[in-house]
Amino acid sequence: MHLKLGSLTAVVVSSPGIAKILLQKHDQVFSSRSYPGAVHALDHHKHSMVWLPVNNQWRKLRKICKERMFSVPSLDSSQDSRKQRLQKLCEYVYSCCIDGKAVDIGRAAFTTSLNLMSASLFSEEFVSFDSGSSEEFKEVVWGIMESIGRPNLADYFPVFRVFDPQGILRKSTVYFGRCFDIFEEIIRKRLETRGRILSVDGTRKCDMLEALLDINQNNESELSILDIKHLLLDLFVAGADTTSSTVEWAMTELLRHPSKMLKVKNELREVIGKDEQVRESDISRLPYLRAVVKETFRLHPAAPLLVPHKAEEDSEIEGYIIPRNARILINAWAIGRDSSTWPDPELFTPERFLENETDFKGQHFELIPFGAGRRICPGMPLANRMVHMMVASLVHNFDWELEGGLKPEQVDLDESFGLTLQKTTPLKAVPIRLRAF
Repeated sequence: MHLKLGSLTAVVVSSPGIAKILLQKHDQVFSSRSYPGAVHALDHHKHSMVWLPVNNQWRKLRKICKERMFSVPSLDSSQDSRKQRLQKLCEYVYSCCIDGKAVDIGRAAFTTSLNLMSASLFSEEFVSFDSGSSEEFKEVVWGIMESIGRPNLADYFPVFRVFDPQGILRKSTVYFGRCFDIFEEIIRKRLETRGRILSVDGTRKCDMLEALLDINQNNESELSILDIKHLLLDLFVAGADTTSSTVEWAMTELLRHPSKMLKVKNELREVIGKDEQVRESDISRLPYLRAVVKETFRLHPAAPLLVPHKAEEDSEIEGYIIPRNARILINAWAIGRDSSTWPDPELFTPERFLENETDFKGQHFELIPFGAGRRICPGMPLANRMVHMMVASLVHNFDWELEGGLKPEQVDLDESFGLTLQKTTPLKAVPIRLRAF
């Protein structure tokens, strides 16, 4: 579908076949980014791995992420820290259970996502469930997401860019600046004590910041402190909101389908044990849990239009000319509901993934919530662990009742589209104690 949005030419791709042609066969032509004006804040578009074109700087950042941050050994080394944050999620839900309070699943998942990210990046906790001071960092991350995802008149009519009529660039500059201030303080403290920071077992912290500072200290021209701050911003913004929204949608669907919830719970009890806690290494032994997550990705992709691509040159695709500089929007939401690919596409049916090998890692274009090709999300290995572990923890440790006696079929599925796909009405449910924490 071709759209003319002001002076912007956009092409929307809504089928897995065409997505495969663009993102695999012609990946080089369509691998650049079309970025919103909001990411011009503090020149983020010149440093960000998300928005940079495919150049040497982008390749360098991707390599660092792949080899030093999101490799299996790196993630395994920091899993104990993530386990502690999941324990705190369970403790918070348990306290709500004792008080008979409903849990706002999305907010609890967002707080946990931020802490799982900060645990992996910095070996520390940024926010808490019951502290007003933690709201500042949540506000910063949400503010950045809103600024980037909000329709901006200046993006469609470049003549307005200098005026910033909606104030989006001004707001994003404030939010980016506040985030950078937080990162600068963390980096400053780490550099001051570098070499003397010991974890409980007497070794240096095994987090992502330490890996990044190793590179910086060995060769600053390869990765400057400014590069590190922009990369950290990418990771937080991309990781926290998308992960928490996926967890909220997964719990929404499970609460709407009690029989599916029971299947997940029974699988966890059989494989893990009633009184044992789920570990990241257990995910591979939980096929129905993995099927639930895949089905959630299909119906509710965190980024419904992915991150926009850009055509580097005029290209002919299936008899149509896609002009140079056109913005390419991959409609992952529509692809996941394509009736020619998915039987009964509107139904939440995790069982469909028990019958085939379809995965979300970029090789099956009917399911690409993380994108595909060279611009596939580099943080997918961490997001994969975080989503499975949060859903497993909430299901395995508690039973749930919908707030206000709501019946499963009455749960609201209205969606708010933006850079990420959010529930219009937050999911609130009352936990029922299965064990103490």
